[in-house]
Amino acid sequence: MWHQKQITLPARSRGFHLITHAIVESLPELQNINIGLLHIFIMHTSASLTINENADPDVLVDMEASLNQIAPENFPYIHTCEGPDDMPAHVKSSLMGASITVPIQSGKLVLGTWQGIYLCEHRNHASSRQLTLTIHGEVF
Repeated sequence: MWHQKQITLPARSRGFHLITHAIVESLPELQNINIGLLHIFIMHTSASLTINENADPDVLVDMEASLNQIAPENFPYIHTCEGPDDMPAHVKSSLMGASITVPIQSGKLVLGTWQGIYLCEHRNHASSRQLTLTIHGEVF
């Protein structure tokens, strides 16, 4: 079985935002999958997706700080027409990635005990974000 849909996440502040619940809530079809994969793709170039720890919020603060060191706003970028946070956001998005794939087993996402799916918002004043969710799997 194949199933695909797009969802819109509301605008969020810069940083890492747990979106696991929003994804699962938007996909009642997951309950019908015995074994399969969920592919999540973000349709933007200044935000990204990742799977990381969902227990200690300090991890997310450290992730943001680390990315800011790798792609600082004060670097002499050439592409600056959309503000000082735009080009660093593109760099961070490329480093983190535009998609993730999560296994599905017995109607549920297979994530580790401390894992969650995160929207990584790299802009200071972002807009809503579009995700394409694609399920491929064997139905019960």
